[in-house]
Amino acid sequence: MKRVLQLTAAGGLLAVLSTPAGAGTRDISRDTLPANDGWASYGTGTTGGAAADDAHVYTVTDRAGLVRALDGGSDTPKIIKIAGTIDANTDDDGDRLDCADYATGGYSLKKYLAAYDPRTWGSAPPSGPQEEARQASAARQAERVVLPVGSNTTIVGLGSRAVLKGGSLQVTDADNVIVRNLELRDAYDCFPVWQPNKGGLGDWKTAYDTLWVRGSTHVWVDHITASDKGHPDEKEPTYFGRNYLRHDGLLDITNGSDLVTVSWSRFADHDKAMLIGNSDTATGDSGKLRVTLHHNEFESVVQRAPRVRFGQVHVYNNRYVVPEDVHDYRYSIGVSTESAIRAENNAFTTPGYVEAADLVKSWNGTALHTSGNVFNGYPVDLLTIYDAYNSASERDLTADVGWTPTLHTKIDNAATADREVARGAGAGRIP
Repeated sequence: MKRVLQLTAAGGLLAVLSTPAGAGTRDISRDTLPANDGWASYGTGTTGGAAADDAHVYTVTDRAGLVRALDGGSDTPKIIKIAGTIDANTDDDGDRLDCADYATGGYSLKKYLAAYDPRTWGSAPPSGPQEEARQASAARQAERVVLPVGSNTTIVGLGSRAVLKGGSLQVTDADNVIVRNLELRDAYDCFPVWQPNKGGLGDWKTAYDTLWVRGSTHVWVDHITASDKGHPDEKEPTYFGRNYLRHDGLLDITNGSDLVTVSWSRFADHDKAMLIGNSDTATGDSGKLRVTLHHNEFESVVQRAPRVRFGQVHVYNNRYVVPEDVHDYRYSIGVSTESAIRAENNAFTTPGYVEAADLVKSWNGTALHTSGNVFNGYPVDLLTIYDAYNSASERDLTADVGWTPTLHTKIDNAATADREVARGAGAGRIP
């Protein structure tokens, strides 16, 4: 057992941390993205906070320390090491906060449901006292759980059990960011909003992704584990005929973000895992949203693994697992407006009721390149199957996505990748 003493600036003992022998013994905090490792290696590459001086290297054990280290999302080169479990839903003294602590202005879910029941309220967006109270309550929670990440920042977990619980790391208008070796868990929204016209039947909209890359460039996400652990949406009640969702994405890459590599990470037990490009009308995203996804595991994910608009996205050597008891599986790879996805040498394992034709879904997409993929151990041509079985309302996809990846690590066959990802993806598994 390795014991690490953390001292305050005044020299007092802050914490005694223990990590299993052999876990986290290599200091990864100044690692940079290797050359040719996906889109984030393009141009200047991604170095995060590797240039930080000693005064800007922090080890944090609670929310208050993490907030101080993040420095409001400043661009100062910094390295932030997370030790143990940090709960974002805490006050400045470290005491736990729950949804009742954030509620203000007379908000209550019972009153909100009564006010905006479609049978009496109709299809207009919610307005009035209960919606105003919901917004004010949501703002109070956001003050605690939204954690801004600025340029030239590296965030790493120490050892094999570093967790950020309930927080939403938001990389906004930043450049050169690394997030590694960290479990991101349960970005739980206390105050979802009812949207009567969403999807034709109405739906609940939540506010927080566990990690949101927005308007940012040169971002490397590696060996993270992201899930709803603690509060799965499938166990939430149904209101107005729709599941009362509490979580948004696990990792969303939107608003013109560009040059992102996501590697050796695990996304699990969630509905909408990863959105790349947030709107069909965001034409300014054209030429951006270049993302590489390799050696990641998507397990018990309902959809968006990923769903892509506009971007040139390389999806290779990933592992997809749909368990027997998965809740309402819909699809894995989503092909949307002007997307240019190359899906190569991925392994899909599903129960019998999920067919190969279910793995791809298109909304206004035109092209998808697929090669070397396997489905339940057998080679599968995802493009040909999609075109053969898509609905009459969906156009066929062509194989010409207009680009060929050059920035990538060795591409293994799908069976080899499946085994390696099962052993090596996720937090606490950096060699």
